[in-house]
Amino acid sequence: MNAELADRIAALEERVAALEEQSLASPPSGPAGLVGYRGELTDPVELRWAINVTPGPMLALDDGPRVEVLAALSSAARVALVRTLAEKGVQSAPALQEAAGLGSPGQLYHHLKALTGAGIVEQDKRGSYRLRPTATIPVLVLLTAASDVAGQLPT
Repeated sequence: MNAELADRIAALEERVAALEEQSLASPPSGPAGLVGYRGELTDPVELRWAINVTPGPMLALDDGPRVEVLAALSSAARVALVRTLAEKGVQSAPALQEAAGLGSPGQLYHHLKALTGAGIVEQDKRGSYRLRPTATIPVLVLLTAASDVAGQLPT
């Protein structure tokens, strides 16, 4: 074994030992268990996504970014925009304005600003909008979970 490889292995062993020590020193707080979601779409785009997290560390994250996402989805017009993009894929601003039943481009851009600011929607170089690929399944999971809490899903 050459010296460089031996040094790299030693450095990795030190990092693992430090992580194990840190893990033992600070046991996880909050509820124990596992929370997860997954999704697979084939139309209008092909996506796969899976997340599994322990609740304690997830609950300890900064609330600001997640509240921004939830606030961006707290409007019927914004959910209509998200639903249209999820169902039809990339859309122009006029098509989105019509689909959401918004009376003016100003109203549309107000809602799109909240959705883009939260990282849910993105604009391409042609001026069309789409759900950000890495946000698509998580946002659909949020809408599904909200439907479940509201008692809208079949039991």
